[in-house]
Amino acid sequence: MDRRPLPRILSSGSASITRSREIARTAADNATDVLHPLITVTRGLRLLAGAGRQKWAATPKDRRGHALFLVAACVLMVALIPYGPLLALISVMGAAAWRGRDRTPADTGPGEAGTARLQALYEALVPHFSVSDAPGPLFSHGGDWEKAFGTSYAFDGNGRLTRLQVSYPAYFTDGDPTSRARVEQVLHAKSGRGREYHFAWDEESNHLLMTVLAALPTTITAQRFVTAPGETVLGFTDADAVRRTVPVQDGDGTRDASPVIWRTGARSAEPHLLIAGHPGSGTTTLMRSLALQALQHGDIVVVEGGGTGEYGFLKGRDGVLAVECGLSGALATLEWAAHETERRLIAANRARQAGHPEPDDIKRPLWILLDRPSALGHLAAADGRQDPQELLEVPLRHGRAAGVTVVVADQSDSLDALTGTVRTHTRARAVLGPADREQVEAVLGARPHTTPTPDVPPGRGYTRLGSGPVMRLQVPATPDPYDDATSEAHRQAVLGLLPGGAPAVERTAPEEAPKDTDEPVSVRTDQLIKTPAVAEG
Repeated sequence: MDRRPLPRILSSGSASITRSREIARTAADNATDVLHPLITVTRGLRLLAGAGRQKWAATPKDRRGHALFLVAACVLMVALIPYGPLLALISVMGAAAWRGRDRTPADTGPGEAGTARLQALYEALVPHFSVSDAPGPLFSHGGDWEKAFGTSYAFDGNGRLTRLQVSYPAYFTDGDPTSRARVEQVLHAKSGRGREYHFAWDEESNHLLMTVLAALPTTITAQRFVTAPGETVLGFTDADAVRRTVPVQDGDGTRDASPVIWRTGARSAEPHLLIAGHPGSGTTTLMRSLALQALQHGDIVVVEGGGTGEYGFLKGRDGVLAVECGLSGALATLEWAAHETERRLIAANRARQAGHPEPDDIKRPLWILLDRPSALGHLAAADGRQDPQELLEVPLRHGRAAGVTVVVADQSDSLDALTGTVRTHTRARAVLGPADREQVEAVLGARPHTTPTPDVPPGRGYTRLGSGPVMRLQVPATPDPYDDATSEAHRQAVLGLLPGGAPAVERTAPEEAPKDTDEPVSVRTDQLIKTPAVAEG
């Protein structure tokens, strides 16, 4: 059966409708261009009338009569002078045209340098976001960068990108960390080195947002932070990374900062901390900051493997049980800490079985701060003695239930010397100093969403608490108060946080001469129990 052709009115109807729409659109555009001055004047008159009504409504009722008399006098004067009404009409029309003009600035887009930078960035992303058989590819050589970037970009005063949103095709493997890393490396290299970039991948919308992060402030010094018992401030991070703020003293004023809170104790999921960094990166600064905060509610034991005396200002203070630098003292102190952990566990178990509250002597937290255990391990191996890290097994495994917290700090190139027990039970991690993304991932277990910079101030790095996200970190400045390079403000800030008790060795200022006195100088001895407690069954 032969097919009948459609009627002419149906076959050509769509073309006629399309042509009619184009004619109507063209006529509307021409009419808008012709009537644009009239539209502008009408808009201005409406705005002037609205302003007059607001002015009349704001005038007090007792002054409205005087205002009407003044307006009537002005109208009469204009009507009597030659060409007055014509000049008044011209003035009103001019004011209405000025008031009704379109004040929306035209979007001129990026300049010539910005366009060239965006086009170069687009061409650099083509090998990563394109395939050979894709119909209508979003990325292609010589293509239009506006399809991929749109208007979601921003430049700084020097013409460098500070924000860019990239729309990538749906077939890109955005779930593969390797593919992501390649794209982030290209964006980092083409947008300018020496800055820290943050990459936010929106897999649902196929969007990648790149922003330039501002440097974290380094002016926050050691001070009393507003925290609850069991909470410790590791440092400060970006405002959008945490939900909490604390007031801090920054210079001469007070402001709110976003802290990285590390929770310890029986309810903590990551009760022990591992700090890694290069020499001069601020690991010892973080250890001093933690020691000063721990002394508010607990006791501390400090074991320093480097032997540099960075913790000498803590000797003799209340709550400081021991500060050891030598191998023999370190072994004796850590052995006592292991026995103390066992004693606390036994005492708590007996109290629970008897239905009594825990004794007061095991409620006070105990902190074990071990700096550079790899150096002590080398000395112990050379002397044929026990590795100090082996004595940390009991505090690490059972420290959460016993109220014992262990903090281990070592250099990044010596992390291989750490035992498996230390690596397993230190689930809170921090990396300080210059490090690439692979080095950060090796310590924290995950890559940061930013690009680390090669030059960072002391105390700058990354941290991760358990399985949480990787966050940027800036440690509060906590220098050694006995160091000659420490400023007087920082020295007083650190000394003001120390608890009561006289230092083990009285020091005199370099410019002051020692005074003659007949009174003996009291020297406090360490409060560490020399005889280890025996764990009863």
